[in-house]
Amino acid sequence: MSVAFRLSPNDEQTVSISRDVMAGLVVFLVALPLCLGVALASGAPLLSGILAGVVGGILVGLLSGSQSSVSGPAAGLTAVVAAQIASLGSFQALLLAVILAGAIQIALGLAQAGFLASFFPSSVIKGLLAAIGVILILKQIPHLFGYDANPIGDFAFQQLDKMNTFSELKRIVGNTSSGATTIGLLSLAVLVIWDGWKLLKHSVVPAPLVVVLLGVGISLLFRRLGLQWDIEQRHMVQVPVASSLSEFIGFIQWPDFAQWNNPAVYIAALTIAAVASLETLLNLEAVDKLDPHRRTSPPSRELLAQGIGNIVAGFVGGLPITSVVIRGSVNLNAGAKTKLSTVVHGALLLVSVAFLPVWLNHIPLSCLAAILLFTGAKLISPEMIKKIWSQGRYQFIPFATTVLAIVFTDLLIGVLIGLAVSLSFILHSSMRRPIRQFVEKHMGGDVVHVELANQVSFLNRAALKKTLDDIRSHGEVLLDAHHTDYVDPDVLDLIREFKEVTGPARGVKMSLLGFRSEYELNDRIQYLEYSTRKLQSSLTSQQALQILNDGHERFRSGRRLSRDLDGQVSATATGQHPLAVVLSCIDSRTPAELIFDLGLGDILSVRIAGNVISRKVLGSVEYGCVVAGAKLVLVMGHTRCGAVTAVINLIGQSRSPAEVTGCQHIGSVVREIQQSTEPPGYYRGFERLAPAEQESIVDAVARRNVLRVVAEMREQSRTLDHLVRENQIAIVGAMYDVITGEIEFFAS
Repeated sequence: MSVAFRLSPNDEQTVSISRDVMAGLVVFLVALPLCLGVALASGAPLLSGILAGVVGGILVGLLSGSQSSVSGPAAGLTAVVAAQIASLGSFQALLLAVILAGAIQIALGLAQAGFLASFFPSSVIKGLLAAIGVILILKQIPHLFGYDANPIGDFAFQQLDKMNTFSELKRIVGNTSSGATTIGLLSLAVLVIWDGWKLLKHSVVPAPLVVVLLGVGISLLFRRLGLQWDIEQRHMVQVPVASSLSEFIGFIQWPDFAQWNNPAVYIAALTIAAVASLETLLNLEAVDKLDPHRRTSPPSRELLAQGIGNIVAGFVGGLPITSVVIRGSVNLNAGAKTKLSTVVHGALLLVSVAFLPVWLNHIPLSCLAAILLFTGAKLISPEMIKKIWSQGRYQFIPFATTVLAIVFTDLLIGVLIGLAVSLSFILHSSMRRPIRQFVEKHMGGDVVHVELANQVSFLNRAALKKTLDDIRSHGEVLLDAHHTDYVDPDVLDLIREFKEVTGPARGVKMSLLGFRSEYELNDRIQYLEYSTRKLQSSLTSQQALQILNDGHERFRSGRRLSRDLDGQVSATATGQHPLAVVLSCIDSRTPAELIFDLGLGDILSVRIAGNVISRKVLGSVEYGCVVAGAKLVLVMGHTRCGAVTAVINLIGQSRSPAEVTGCQHIGSVVREIQQSTEPPGYYRGFERLAPAEQESIVDAVARRNVLRVVAEMREQSRTLDHLVRENQIAIVGAMYDVITGEIEFFAS
């Protein structure tokens, strides 16, 4: 026996808070060495990285609208920061540039510039995530084995020591630490087992916390065992240790406001603001894609929060801040529910660095490397790559290009390369398929229907010109802009020139629909789209039947003709010239005009329950053929007919149809349909049959009823019989399937 427990709202809130606190602790453990590593790789004081992490966690965490993104010093900015420090000559001058960059970001946020995030293709965002995963794996492998020649936060392909990511891997051999390697591999094993064991995976205690505690414990044990296993301090976290509060404050550097008149400071501010804003929008979009709750973060608000954070970071001596994918992915993997985890991680950075630096320096880098490596493996799962591959080259090539470009350059350059490749595919696709073109069969002949795209730019001009040039002489073309929001002026000039000069010279008539009023291209249909006297008189009954059949094919395929109904109202106001008379059932599922994709004035529609005939029905049909000039009479029954079903259910009843149904005049309809049924004994036990068997019997009676009506029309009407014998009309039966939408015509 199993028992299900449902948590109360208070209990759920408690669980959420506990998960956020634990996730914040995990992010803190990972962010600490990253903050130090980014500062070291940037050529900045170590404490500047920690202070940036504190501001990014607490202040930006509180102001941000994202529930999962974590901000701090970013590896993607190391090259920019290092270059600006060298250019400005001092770290204090850089801090002033960071303050000004924050002000620029606030302006961007207030201007709602976050909308730019919507233009990042998903293939590039997914490429960014996968590239971060690859970089984490490649960059953390040396640290996993205790080779810590470069800071753990250096993610650039070309390293400060003139080596690169791949050449660094070769140097691991012979330069490993036995103790660090043991802790790293054991940590990785714990993470894999923890993630694969459902009971542990969903526990409140996150695996990375267990790994860090295990790493600290084993490193202390190895220290007692002797030199072979002892882990040197260079393989540990190295937080600056101050002997007093005043010494700690002395580590902090302040902005040099005397540099306010230095133009290079403003150039540096623009550079930092541009790069940090772009990275923030990209990383925010990427982290949202990782969020299991699929929450969407407001990008403009994020720019505003980052701007305020950078101003504060600049004032207190911190590095520039952005949203960071690595921290965000670790945060989500640790089970974070809200941005409380971000704030907790920032608070822990502040408290621990100020009061517990000695204890932090006991954490082996190899166990942190295992956490980052495992996070990287999550970001580049084979399932994701397989899914993108299945979406075709237009998605996979920009994705793969973004991954390779980021791995071999840096985040910003790689993303820009990916965007360029993605844009080239978009432009190529736009130039090849800027329009949707197909041929419509109207009353007056074939019309080339050209549907314009939502945005028609100058890049589409060549493709549209070729389409118009390919229209045969004396042909018809419809330019449809119903779904178009913008048409470039160059394209409008092309349309006007073809409509007024090129088209008439070749005898091509251009019809227009859906153009906005400011384009001064009024709706005008020049082709024949409804039945006229001339068309009616020139058609045979078989041609009229073919028109109905073609219309039904359009109905079935979902490619109904575009019609100017207002124009048809005006054109048919003075008279009608129908092609056919359609006798159909009153069933709401069988409107003849829709089933045959017809316009105003194309048919006369007679509808009566069971599509039966009477003197009044015959009189209407005769009028349609003799006076209105219709060339075809179509009797259309349908499957699952309610009238036929009612007639079968009434067989053997002792009461009259009026008494059973409550309909006073239904008897005449019932008597007509009864002529198409089998003897009463055939339907004994009908109500006990399976639904499929009942429907089969009903459909068979409906079919016989159509055939009977077709025959009796000529028998009961000398007028119609004469018209058939003179080949002026044809009387044809048909069955419409209400399930599939298909229609079957019976041979006349």
